[in-house]
Amino acid sequence: MTLLVIIVVFALVFDFINGFHDAANSIATIVTTKVLSPLQAVLWAGAFNFMAFFVAKYVIGEFGIANTVAKTVIEQYATMPVVFAGLLAAIAWNLLTWWLGIPSSSSHTLIGGFAGAAICASGFGAIHTGVILKIASFIVLAPLIGMLVAIAITLAILWSFKNVHQHKAERIMRKMQLASSALFSLGHGLNDSQKVMGIIATSMIAAGQISSLDEMPNWVSISCFSAIGLGTMMGGWKIVKTMGGKITKISSLEGVSAETAGAITLFITEILKIPVSTTHTLSGAIMGVGAVRRVSSVRWGITIKLLWAWILTIPVSAVFAAVIYALISPFI
Repeated sequence: MTLLVIIVVFALVFDFINGFHDAANSIATIVTTKVLSPLQAVLWAGAFNFMAFFVAKYVIGEFGIANTVAKTVIEQYATMPVVFAGLLAAIAWNLLTWWLGIPSSSSHTLIGGFAGAAICASGFGAIHTGVILKIASFIVLAPLIGMLVAIAITLAILWSFKNVHQHKAERIMRKMQLASSALFSLGHGLNDSQKVMGIIATSMIAAGQISSLDEMPNWVSISCFSAIGLGTMMGGWKIVKTMGGKITKISSLEGVSAETAGAITLFITEILKIPVSTTHTLSGAIMGVGAVRRVSSVRWGITIKLLWAWILTIPVSAVFAAVIYALISPFI
């Protein structure tokens, strides 16, 4: 029971760090275009992160992504020490990438850590390979979908505003950015909070507190959505600089396009019950809006570095978790 409490606390800490780490995704473009101040932006994003709870519970009616995360490891091998080691690895990698200013994926960090600890404990037969491969495939698919949707939205906006005076169009776009950033923050909360819910539910099943995800008490979901909202409100300014300006220069029009495309991608993956990276999604969308202006305007060197960070996240997190599990398993 003590270990379960520790796991829940660490899971919520991870959720908070996730919000802190991913705050840049929700606010980078709206801060870069000066639609909102940094403080206003994080409060705005954090509020919509939490509101996602009500959308998931009362509109969608389920927490499908949480269920997918819980299935990463076969139930009989998903012990509390495995979950704990995976969490420690995920927190370590998240803090490291935040410190380095690299917008990596909290989602894939958690998946990699959970799987790596299980493999160390019981071998490769402990994981659902198909589930992990499906999640890993969206390292490529999520930014690609975000890019294509962003290109389509940008072209549609440019066509719709072709006869509108530039200053008037800019005023309209700045107002639209409030809505697009709110939608993206809603999608961020929907996707990322559920990953931690899945981890906590797995621990509770292992501890015999519940028998399935359907029995997960409401305090788990409310706590997870609250933690990520609070984390977002704390901000993550190093990554804001990368997301908001280093990939490509962002205007209000491009901010609307990127955030809306990112939100649509996140809603699609919510329907598919696939945990994806909000970082990957928005990065792809920002590349898309930059490519519409001019392919050369996208700083592809930065993009390639980001891609390497994304690809390495799952295996590095898995190795971290395996080492941590080997160190702590004799004592818990």
